[in-house]
Amino acid sequence: MISSFTNEPWLPVDLLRKNVKVGIVTAAGYTTADRYYARLHGLLDAVALSPELSPAQKQGLVVMGGEANYLFEFCPTSPHLLEAVPRPAWLTPEMASWSDDDITALLDVAETALRDCVKGLNLPATVARKDRAVGILPTGGPDVRIPRESLEETVLVVQKTLELSAAGLTRRVPFCAFNGGRDVFVDIGDKSWGVAACQRWLGGVKAENTLHVGDQFLSAGANDFRARNVGTTAWIASPAETVELLDELADLMGKKLS
Repeated sequence: MISSFTNEPWLPVDLLRKNVKVGIVTAAGYTTADRYYARLHGLLDAVALSPELSPAQKQGLVVMGGEANYLFEFCPTSPHLLEAVPRPAWLTPEMASWSDDDITALLDVAETALRDCVKGLNLPATVARKDRAVGILPTGGPDVRIPRESLEETVLVVQKTLELSAAGLTRRVPFCAFNGGRDVFVDIGDKSWGVAACQRWLGGVKAENTLHVGDQFLSAGANDFRARNVGTTAWIASPAETVELLDELADLMGKKLS
């Protein structure tokens, strides 16, 4: 299974043709398919139109949003080529044990810490609360950016606050606090849970048969870091490196199959 974004849709299509499962695990926490289609329409359209892929191979493409909170699978009859999978159908047993009360308590603490950072650091930001995440977004127009140092400081403050809170000390619900480049978000779960859920949904893909491609593997405030626990990882610095890596992988697989 490959976990990554790519702007070269033929590469994932080639992998699907070779019966490799493709999971896109992203921090973007959308609850509807149209938002993911807006980002991934090149890939989704290529899969839908490919005469080389069987229906079963096309079903090998999934999208996991919000780190580990919203699963969508490829659906050729959907207007946006993705269909939401009900959460109870794909949660791992451990994830199913996370209670709504514990999730709410953790997000409440995170929201308070974020509001304190916005006020204390005088950030041009507003707090956004979702059902499985809370974060800060820049305000004042598309050209306004929160300084990187302020984003990193916010991540560290919120992470430490959560770790020392009653909700964090019980460790009943894992979380991920990360710097998204323009914003800071705290999500329920992290990419290790997202990748694990994809592995389970795609038929029980083993960790040694998984390659997770990402650019955020630093231990503090980087949401790809914990994915190392559930699969082999490749650390890239740009979309171009993702293309190079998948191109090389496809080439090696072609040599092995020939």
